[in-house]
Amino acid sequence: MEKLLKNINEYVIQEIDDKQRLQYINARSDFNTFLNALSEAKSIRGGMFWKSQNGNEYLIRTSASNSQTSLGPKSTETQAIYDRFTEKKAKTLQYIKHAEQLVYQNKRMNRALYVGRTPQIVVDVLNEMRERGLEQFFTVVGTHAIYAYESEAGVRINNADALATKDVDFLFDTRKSIQFASAVRRLDSSVLGVLQKVDPSFKLHHEQKYTAVNKNGFEVDFIRREVKQTDDQHPMRLTDHEEDFWVVQAKNADVLLDSEPFYAMVVSTSGDMARMKTVNPYTFVSFKRWMAELPGRDVLKKPRDKVQADIVEALITQYFPHLKKPPSKFN
Repeated sequence: MEKLLKNINEYVIQEIDDKQRLQYINARSDFNTFLNALSEAKSIRGGMFWKSQNGNEYLIRTSASNSQTSLGPKSTETQAIYDRFTEKKAKTLQYIKHAEQLVYQNKRMNRALYVGRTPQIVVDVLNEMRERGLEQFFTVVGTHAIYAYESEAGVRINNADALATKDVDFLFDTRKSIQFASAVRRLDSSVLGVLQKVDPSFKLHHEQKYTAVNKNGFEVDFIRREVKQTDDQHPMRLTDHEEDFWVVQAKNADVLLDSEPFYAMVVSTSGDMARMKTVNPYTFVSFKRWMAELPGRDVLKKPRDKVQADIVEALITQYFPHLKKPPSKFN
């Protein structure tokens, strides 16, 4: 194993240069500032105004959906509420504008210094899910997780076969089904509709209703853990929309779901940034080794499973020694 890791380190794993590393660190910090600004903006969605009625003025709070709630007649207390809200909203909007400028500047620098190489379509889908409030319900699993690991480690994996794939797998957290249903109701959109905001050519696969494919042949798959109890809905469509994904059960997906999450900022070749949530690298290694030994696994994919496991294991050894190794539960 030592010899194998040495070979991988010398010929497959290449560290990015100092300028790229510094740019990635700065961009990650500014991107987190941007995400924090967006999170803060949730508290000032909607607005407040004074409404005259029957000779009195009332403070009205409006929601993002334009519903209205009276906070009471004008008084010292309601005036203070109005003043605090308008001041906070002005500061937050200014904060967001500044953060957006930072993101734009970093996008240009990322592109100029060749900081990123995560497929653009993946970055775009991740950002669209975040903007729609859906990212908390999904975890990226499979080959594309390697982009998160290499980004956080500050390296490039120079093995085209290890990264060659035209599909990304999203693991749906069925434990959050109720919260998810509430989130998509507010959107009034199917998950397929969210993907079509990124690329209108996405359509459901005519045979695999858990897969959407675009005009370039790139696929997005939605999987779930196997049914665990009687109230665990199956078959399961992500939303009530007729044209939407049916989530397919995947063996041992519960192990992936229970894995400690691993977050990293990934960057596309054009410099766009997104936050990717995937699984602990140790879990990825165990999963890929299990897949490589699976009797029904495509024989053409087994060698890639093994190589991916070896590469990520080498990354753990060199760059993630602080990570806790969970017990392997794959069977």
